[in-house]
Amino acid sequence: MPAYAAAHLRSVQMGEDIVGYLRKVDATLPPFNGRFLTHGKTPEVMDGEWPGHLVLIEFPDLEQARGWYHSPAYQAILPLRTRNSDGSAILVEGVDADYRAVHFLESIGLG
Repeated sequence: MPAYAAAHLRSVQMGEDIVGYLRKVDATLPPFNGRFLTHGKTPEVMDGEWPGHLVLIEFPDLEQARGWYHSPAYQAILPLRTRNSDGSAILVEGVDADYRAVHFLESIGLG
């Protein structure tokens, strides 16, 4: 099952640390088969508010996503981002191709 690392960066203080982070982050992904799906794009907000940007990285599974996040290579550069941005980061498992919203109802006994 694919998994995703997502970050909602509400504000980023551009400077030497962020530039360093951006120059190094790409090299942390290949060992975990990760790839950017979106990065640095301004979202088109349809409902509510969404200050900032969304970063979305896809991995083959949650184990690979966790491995990337906790890897020494990523942990070494993570403070460059966290000290210079306001945001949240998560890992989340995806769903398979035949998933439908009603499957959630079934999973909680309402299906």
